[in-house]
Amino acid sequence: MKPKIILFSLLLVISAQLPGQNLMLKLHSNSPEESHSIDTLSYINTHTNYNSVTSEIQNLSTLFNNEGYFDHKITNLRKTNDSLFEANISLNKKYTYIYIKYTNIPPSLFKSIGLETNPKFVSLPIKETKRSLNVLNLKLSEQGLPFSTLQLTNIRVENDSVKADLKSSKKEPPRRIDKIIVKGYEKFPKKFIKHYARIKTGDIFNMETIKKKTNTLNKLPFANLIRDTEVLFTNDSTVLYIYVEKQKSNNFDGYLGFTTNENTNKLEFSGYLNMTLRNNLNYGESIKLLYRSDENEQKTFNINVDAPYIFKSPIGANVELNIFKKDSSFTTIDQSLDLYYQFKTEHTTYLGITSSQSNNLLQHPTSTSIDDYNSTFYQTKYNFTRTDETNILFPIKSVADIHVGIGNRTYQSTKENQFQYNMDVSNIFYLNHKNSIYSRVVVNALQSDTYLENELLRFGGINSIRGFEENSLVANFYSVFNLEYRLQLSPTIFINSITDFSYFENQMVDQKEKLIALGIGFAILTKAGLLKMNYANGKTENSPFNISDSKVHLSITSYF
Repeated sequence: MKPKIILFSLLLVISAQLPGQNLMLKLHSNSPEESHSIDTLSYINTHTNYNSVTSEIQNLSTLFNNEGYFDHKITNLRKTNDSLFEANISLNKKYTYIYIKYTNIPPSLFKSIGLETNPKFVSLPIKETKRSLNVLNLKLSEQGLPFSTLQLTNIRVENDSVKADLKSSKKEPPRRIDKIIVKGYEKFPKKFIKHYARIKTGDIFNMETIKKKTNTLNKLPFANLIRDTEVLFTNDSTVLYIYVEKQKSNNFDGYLGFTTNENTNKLEFSGYLNMTLRNNLNYGESIKLLYRSDENEQKTFNINVDAPYIFKSPIGANVELNIFKKDSSFTTIDQSLDLYYQFKTEHTTYLGITSSQSNNLLQHPTSTSIDDYNSTFYQTKYNFTRTDETNILFPIKSVADIHVGIGNRTYQSTKENQFQYNMDVSNIFYLNHKNSIYSRVVVNALQSDTYLENELLRFGGINSIRGFEENSLVANFYSVFNLEYRLQLSPTIFINSITDFSYFENQMVDQKEKLIALGIGFAILTKAGLLKMNYANGKTENSPFNISDSKVHLSITSYF
């Protein structure tokens, strides 16, 4: 080795080892245009050692290729003094497109991301090459090929064009889900994975899609995910591990209402008990029990049984029995059966039948408006429910429930066609993390040529228009608009305003009435459950507010 070369190499080694010494890199180009192109790449010109300088030169070469300067040359890298390195760069011609030759790759893969092909080549802008390859690799993964990647090889300039070959790093048949194992909650009903999350064996393996689908399990009231889904790959199988835990989902809901009787000036109480038993048999089933006793000597008993995905099919069944007794006037028994299909996580459609039987209990009838009757309705329903798992005070964000029924009623050997519909829509509009507005619209109607008192719709109270006695209002058509401004004082406490409007019609007595109720409420989440109190005062359109008519409602919902 010549002495000058030895000395220069020694200086480079020494300069690379000197601590705290800054080396400068300066690039020279052939024209101002090339200098501008180089500057736009924002290369690093300050370095701590020689290895950093050479590494930056290699990075620059890669960047030039990515910009289309495949004919560029970096020459005469030299150290002009102890702290300065210089090099000459010629960018030469800039190529705009690259022509990629592909074999054993279906043209549909390119068309899926909007690229046009011919039988041998696909062309795309050089600046889009990296992004397009990433998208193509993602498409391969979605097609069940998580270990196959596409890469460009043999990149060259040929016939004044940039060409390359597209190769797949691994050839394998598409991966499919061979087995699904649930960990944590061993008795978790597997049918919810197939029909609710819509993951089943035989599906093309796509990890991103699987994560999105398994996250829907968090919307189930009786279970939630405890960790991310994992996958085990073997030579001939793909096994999913889903980690869930059982949640407390049974709930008890009740309230106590009290008011002063205008005639006796005595305090009267009303209330109800509402209990839901959910997934106690590990089938995802639910049983709802309701008992209500109102101020007007009205009693309601309701039992509802919901069985999702019966016989491991995507079809569920809902059976309901409702018994209503009005003092010593009449009783009405409603029975219904609905079959439903949940075509998306938040959307469910129903088809069913409801039969009703009402009996006049008056021994000496004073009104001809109450009579025995039987009715049958064929009905369809649609339900949309959107939950918010992050908010423990308001777990239900949006609900849309629409019900339409066509049937007939028979009394005194007379059959009459009837039509009924119901709409219940609510939503929470968040102004910020503390302030929100809750709104709800309810419309309920029974259309018939004639009406009986014991078949009319009943409403009023804590679950409809507040400030009125429970089920004290009777109509063949009514609408209710609830509006609340809610201020969340803490994660477990909120206060709210109450503004309720209602319009109803009772064609039996030729009555049309507008109602309004105003009030205030609060709720607090305790160890026993969610405690709510509402104070509301209601009035008709042409009457003043009367403090003695105010209603106070207390309710508590607890989970066990």
